[in-house]
This record gives sequence, structure tokens and C-alpha cells, in this order.
Amino acid sequence: QVFLTESGGGLVQAGGSLRLSCSGSLRAFDRYGLGWFRQAPGKEREFVASINWAGGDTEYIDSVKGRFIISRDDAEKTLYLQMDSLKPEDTAVYYCAAKMFSTAQAMGRVGVDGVDYWGAGTLVNVSS
Repeated sequence: QVFLTESGGGLVQAGGSLRLSCSGSLRAFDRYGLGWFRQAPGKEREFVASINWAGGDTEYIDSVKGRFIISRDDAEKTLYLQMDSLKPEDTAVYYCAAKMFSTAQAMGRVGVDGVDYWGAGTLVNVSS
């Protein structure tokens, strides 16, 4: 069953911006820590950013700090990732993820093994 659906991916030139969205159908959306992961061809899926189930605290992988902003709107059951100053190395399939009662720090620490639900992914292509 699909509980998370990403959108907003596409082709963009280096230095450009994209805003990814993840629409959730989870019954208690606000009880889930949420995050974004990405996977480039031939590489492992990696943590990108996360946000607390409560409080709004966030966590980012070092390579995207200052360029990406994760946010959530629980009333709309939507997770966002604003991506600015995109680089070719950001090219990947981006997945949203949910973990019940997870903090941002915990989701970043445990990585893919700690995820309860995954979206199917949205492709981001950054050209040089």
C-alpha cells in the first residue's frame, strides 16, 4: 500500500532550485518523524535530511547544509524539501520516509534501517 508519494523532481541546471513534496496518507501523520533520502545509480541510498515528529527540529547531511531546507505541514500531511544551489552530484532518486515517533537526529543516525514507510521516489537530474 502506498502511504507516501513524492513529486517535484525533474531536470534543472546547476545552480538552480527544485522543491520536492511528499504527500502522506498516514493516519497519524504528525506522529511520524519524516525524512528525505536519495540514491544515485550504482550507489547506496543515503540520508539527506529529517525533521522531528514533534517540535520541528531538523537534521541534514553535511553536503546539503545551507542549500536544502526540510519542512512539514501536518495539517496538509505534506513533507517538503527545498533544494537550492543544486549541484550535479545532487542527481539521484529522492525518497521520502516516515518513522513513528522518530526524532530528526534518530532518523539521521539509524538511516535506511529505521524507516517504517517509503515513497516510490522522484528523480532529480542536475545538469552541468
